Amino acid sequence: MTKSTLNVTVQRYNPEQDHAPHDEHFSVPWDEQTSLLDALGYIKDHLALDLAWRWSCRMAICGSCGMMVNGIPKLACKTFLRDYPDGLRIAPLANFPVERDLVVDMSHFIESLEAIKTYIIDNPRVPAQGANRQTPAQMARYHQFSGCINCGLCYAACPQFALNPQFIGPAVIALAHRYNLDSRDRGKAKRMPLLNGDNGVWPCTFVGFCSEVCPKHVDPAAAIQQGKVESAKDYLIARLRPR
Repeated sequence: MTKSTLNVTVQRYNPEQDHAPHDEHFSVPWDEQTSLLDALGYIKDHLALDLAWRWSCRMAICGSCGMMVNGIPKLACKTFLRDYPDGLRIAPLANFPVERDLVVDMSHFIESLEAIKTYIIDNPRVPAQGANRQTPAQMARYHQFSGCINCGLCYAACPQFALNPQFIGPAVIALAHRYNLDSRDRGKAKRMPLLNGDNGVWPCTFVGFCSEVCPKHVDPAAAIQQGKVESAKDYLIARLRPR
């Protein structure tokens, strides 16, 4: 069965050779099942052997293949050429330094994840007593925010992160909120100083695009606004506490 072809424009950049990013155009065969990840694989195998991008699972689990598709942050494995009959332009995730082609430097994001302590802290469980018990209602408080796959799409969509690269960002705040809501965790006091700080929850202007592009419907915008409530509580308690 003969496949049609589609024009795929890819932003290229090799810092060892190029003074600035530039576009290259490729004609890619496709059918109804061809994903953007498939198209990039075809380009690398047949048209541009030195094309660089990240990918791993092909199933929207690892979060590696985030990139800009016609200016919108998307996962390549969840993007299908059938939805772009007039062609599409691919670029690296916005708001991150570009290392090469579609590969970006996510060091700040990883460092923020480490700083916010995205794990259960000071759990009182005694190992000999078995696993923690948690009611469905307790799990429901944080379950949506636990779906983050660290893809970085929300950072590419965030105007505040574009203006201030030190902003800890939507995904990190959502994950901090996820653990703060977990009944098994006792680490909220260790996370709140960072959430309360100049680059924490308050710079967010609630555009909401981060939640719109999230491939797992985590709704980081909601987590940030709930984080602002918790931050305000911290402030009021500190002000009203006897000195």
